[in-house]
Amino acid sequence: MNAGLNEYLVLSGLLFALGFFGVLLRKNTLVIFMCLELMLVASTLALVAFSRFNGTLDGDVFVFFILTVAAAEVAVGLAIIVALFRRRQTIQVEELNALKN
Repeated sequence: MNAGLNEYLVLSGLLFALGFFGVLLRKNTLVIFMCLELMLVASTLALVAFSRFNGTLDGDVFVFFILTVAAAEVAVGLAIIVALFRRRQTIQVEELNALKN
C-alpha cells in the first residue's frame, strides 16, 4: 500500500500541531526547543511530499537548505540554553523572565 499526498500532509499537520501545542504548553526550555524542531521537521515533510507529488526536485533542494540551517540553529540554541543554565541554574521558562543579572 502506497501512501498518497493526503496521508503525508495529514501526518505533517499532526506533527506541526503537536510541536505548536508543545511550545505553547511546556515550561522547560529544552522541551520547547525540541517542539520547535518538530515543527521544522513537519514543514520539511510537507515540502518533500509536494515535491514527490509534482515530480520535481524543488522541495528536496529546499529541505537540504532547511536541514543545514536547522543544524546551525541547534548548535546556537543549545549553547544559549547551556549559558542560561550556567547563569541561573535552571531552564524553567517562568524563572527566566527577568533580563537583569
